[in-house]
Amino acid sequence: MQVVSSTEFATHQQKYLDLAHHQKVLVQSGNFAYRIMPEPIVEERVVFAPDEDFYNSISKEQLLEGIFEDMDKIFAKK
Repeated sequence: MQVVSSTEFATHQQKYLDLAHHQKVLVQSGNFAYRIMPEPIVEERVVFAPDEDFYNSISKEQLLEGIFEDMDKIFAKK
């Protein structure tokens, strides 16, 4: 484990970021220490297959038609 001051880390960031791939690196600042941990960036897009709800859903046109029918009923009562 490598413990470095925040000033040392700021001066040699790339060195300690590379080192963090192989061992623990702690950056000490005042009364706190921060662990530098590499995390892979995953840019995987997850696409789900349509399910039963998808096939039972209504179209945009059907939705608008229902809304207009409901609005006509509401205004017809007044």
